[in-house]
Amino acid sequence: MQSIDKSTPMSQLVSANEWFHSGERLPYDPTTKSIGTAGGTAPLFAYNKLVTASKEDARRVISFLPGFPCGSFDWVRIDAVIKQEHPLNRLYLDYIGQGESDKPENYPYSTFERADLVEAIWKHHHIETSFIVTFDYSSLVAMELLQRQQERIEKGIKPSTVITKVLFINGGYFTDGHSHPLFTTPLLKTRLGKRGTMQAQSSDPALNRMIKGMWSKQYRVGETELAEVRNAIRRRNGTVFMHYAAGFVDEHKANAGRLNLLPIVEKMHPNVSFYIIGSDKDQFEPRQVRLARERISQYGVGIQVVPGGHMVTLEQPKLLAEKIIRIDCRTK
Repeated sequence: MQSIDKSTPMSQLVSANEWFHSGERLPYDPTTKSIGTAGGTAPLFAYNKLVTASKEDARRVISFLPGFPCGSFDWVRIDAVIKQEHPLNRLYLDYIGQGESDKPENYPYSTFERADLVEAIWKHHHIETSFIVTFDYSSLVAMELLQRQQERIEKGIKPSTVITKVLFINGGYFTDGHSHPLFTTPLLKTRLGKRGTMQAQSSDPALNRMIKGMWSKQYRVGETELAEVRNAIRRRNGTVFMHYAAGFVDEHKANAGRLNLLPIVEKMHPNVSFYIIGSDKDQFEPRQVRLARERISQYGVGIQVVPGGHMVTLEQPKLLAEKIIRIDCRTK
């Protein structure tokens, strides 16, 4: 069993400010579900960061979908390892409500609008194939994208972007597997939770109480790392998004027939490669890996448990980056 990786401290990596400044905000129209302006004015702006390698086909990328509530900054340490060890085309993005994207109050936040944004960004960059890497609640977005791909194929329509591989990290795959502690997302979706997220915009102790449980006790997350994560969450008055989006478990249950990894894998596993990584100290989705082993391992899904808490993308960057590189370079 590998130990927690603290070989590269946050102080030696790019800050949240540097991370977001290295990308761009794209004009996004949620009505037309497209990148671009309408009448010279874009309703919203969505952050994305596309990194291309000189030897890679620009039409093929690894799409890193963000977690709740930190957004694309979840991937900062993994990106550093990939950049150093094996540069690959990488696309990072923030959903509306996260990171450097706009954060409207009256907006239909959902898995489905997040999938719309991903497809719009793929189309904008002319991405033809993608290996998707998801963290946390983006597992739901990936399942919706896979469902759309399968539906188009069954109708004889060629998808504009073809998903070839998916790696799920600490996500939710089955509605009966969620086990979020009461004082986390279940509380955040209430009125009391909304007041707490508004207070956390300016109170470090309040925000720390909401997020420190995402790391394992063995990792001993420090103030430098917490400060950068707080920066990522708070951008553009962003803490209230934790309230607006905290109902994703309820949304999953309401769409149990569609957002269920078992039938997706059953239909798509000959053409799409599936991988799952869970962490042994994850307090949010500890049952999901066990259920995945029971239900989908027979379809060749690679399932692995690694040391760490829920925030394994920051605890185990080298292990995860090397796994991503191996999967990306693996031919079917």
